[in-house]
Amino acid sequence: MDTLLVFFLGMAVFSAYLSWFYLLARNLSGPKAWPVVGSIPGLIANRARFHDWIAENLQRTGGSVTYQTSILALPFVARRQGFYTVTCNPKNIEHILRIRFENYPKGPTWQAAFHDLLGQGIFNSDGDTWLVQRKTAALEFTTRSLRQAMARWLNRTIKSRFWPILAKAAKEHIPIDLQELLLRLTFDNICGLTFGKDPETLSPALPDNPFAVAFDSATEATMQRLLYPGFFWKLKKALGIGSEKRLKESLRLVESYMMDAITARKKTPSDDLISRFIEKKDTDCLSYIALNFVLAGRDTSSVALSWFFWLLMSHTRVEEKIIHEISMVLSKTRGDDRKKWVAEPLGFAEVDQLVYLKAALSETLRLYPSVPEDFKYVLSDDILPDGTVLPAGSTITYSIYSVGRMKAIWGDDCLEFRPERWLSPEEDRYEPPKEGYKYVAFNAGPRTCLGKELAYLQMKSVVAAVLLRHRLSLVPGHRVEQKMSLTLFMKNGLRVYLHQRNLEGDNGSVVSFT
Repeated sequence: MDTLLVFFLGMAVFSAYLSWFYLLARNLSGPKAWPVVGSIPGLIANRARFHDWIAENLQRTGGSVTYQTSILALPFVARRQGFYTVTCNPKNIEHILRIRFENYPKGPTWQAAFHDLLGQGIFNSDGDTWLVQRKTAALEFTTRSLRQAMARWLNRTIKSRFWPILAKAAKEHIPIDLQELLLRLTFDNICGLTFGKDPETLSPALPDNPFAVAFDSATEATMQRLLYPGFFWKLKKALGIGSEKRLKESLRLVESYMMDAITARKKTPSDDLISRFIEKKDTDCLSYIALNFVLAGRDTSSVALSWFFWLLMSHTRVEEKIIHEISMVLSKTRGDDRKKWVAEPLGFAEVDQLVYLKAALSETLRLYPSVPEDFKYVLSDDILPDGTVLPAGSTITYSIYSVGRMKAIWGDDCLEFRPERWLSPEEDRYEPPKEGYKYVAFNAGPRTCLGKELAYLQMKSVVAAVLLRHRLSLVPGHRVEQKMSLTLFMKNGLRVYLHQRNLEGDNGSVVSFT
């Protein structure tokens, strides 16, 4: 009798669950959801092409470019932690990032995952904590002295280390991993700008630097936390095993390096960001503040440059126009002696004049944004401009990667690499789209990236430094693939050959190749 009762109770519960799941699934518009496991099977099956999979799901929605799915199809979970909304609708993005900004914080899941690495630094904080740091940082990022400091660090790195490495590879016809070199270059620059201390990871021998290695290990382990339920990584942390053990060991090295750098700057102030925060008495959680700037300024520019050079290798017309523009600027600033063109890296005053190059970099970021997806926590119930209902406690992802792949947003040629879409009809001025929230590669609203213009200056300087001296070609058989990460790394790097440019051609349009 008891067995029969248990059987009927089980059948009743099972029937009730199926009815609930049927009603839930009927209201979901994203990838197929299965009982209990929700859309996890589709996510796992497409993990190697995660961002394209999201874009395809959004395209299937037709004009709404918003869908909702359930990661875990369980009652009392699906409408909160397991319920996800994904959108690439510019009006929705504006609603999230500007109009209802206060309702969409980083949230507890993100903050818990990043707390050990970033604490309550600007990248990982909300509310008043974020606002105080933002105001202080905003004042510094608008100063001419910071721009000049960036130029000094960048020019020194390019001239003394980057150029010799490229020249040797070209002369000996040795393939290089350009993504790796760019990561090292931007890491050295951001560390110099932040700490006033150059780790010199970009050197001919490509040495391992303890701080750089520990920082990479810590960021990778931290990002892994977002791929699994919170209880999973918290259990690993409590047991001190796996990635959590590596994270603890890496953070010990990172914190030691940070304290040494801060102590040195307290004794001998310089023109770096640490000294500026100390001068303003903003010394609370100083190491976390500094690490936030390193994380924000290192990977994003190098990854964007990697995709830019990859695109350029298959778009010679764009490359020729960039070379022509650089040539015209240098003719005005340095005369017609082309040896003077490559004697020194371009100064920021010269870089400012490279309008077409900025358009080409923006076009790269439209198609391959350094941060392809971003996440927000829904603080209270809300309705998006397209009518999508968001329950409090759920998560919304705005897919920056998908925005650039929607014909409804960018037109029928949305998948083409066409820098001209960023220029005035006369192609003499850079003109971003009037609908600002269709391009959010540098975020938007109150959390717009403070280093946006510095990033453009750095990227343009590096591009000019490479293209004036070299032409690139992909190593035969090398596969360029996306890595499943919060930053759009190339999984296998970017392996290229370098070919010396001939600067002795006729004075005029395009510098010839050898």
